Amino acid sequence: MNITELIEQTYKKITAVLDEKNVEYLSFDNGAITITFGSTQVMVVVREFTNDDVVIECMANVVTGATISPELMRFLLRKNAEIHFGAFGLLFDDTIVFSHALNGANMDSNELLTALHAVSVIADHYDDEIVAMAGGHRAADLDHEL
Repeated sequence: MNITELIEQTYKKITAVLDEKNVEYLSFDNGAITITFGSTQVMVVVREFTNDDVVIECMANVVTGATISPELMRFLLRKNAEIHFGAFGLLFDDTIVFSHALNGANMDSNELLTALHAVSVIADHYDDEIVAMAGGHRAADLDHEL
């Protein structure tokens, strides 16, 4: 099986799990899926990892427009050390994200649902703390501004 077929097969496995569990999601032409949870949205993307495997990235935009300070960076790094899996990061525009990746070829439904739930809950919890500490907007705040 070539990598394009593996990406498509993995995408179909993901949507089948979401459909089976009645999880509401939006699919996009580029293969991305978004799921809304509380004040956050989780994006799921399947990408090439090796010549014969893919990775499933689960990423939530936590806060945009925050003041990136040494105190905030220490807070995020300490949380990365405390949280069991996944990590906070910064995008090119200083958007704070929380993400976790799964092996795609051998993904099972429990693993996917656990990852989605954890990323959603962590992003939904910490977005309020980060906005209080450093300003900015949660994903839900941006939806209301559009």
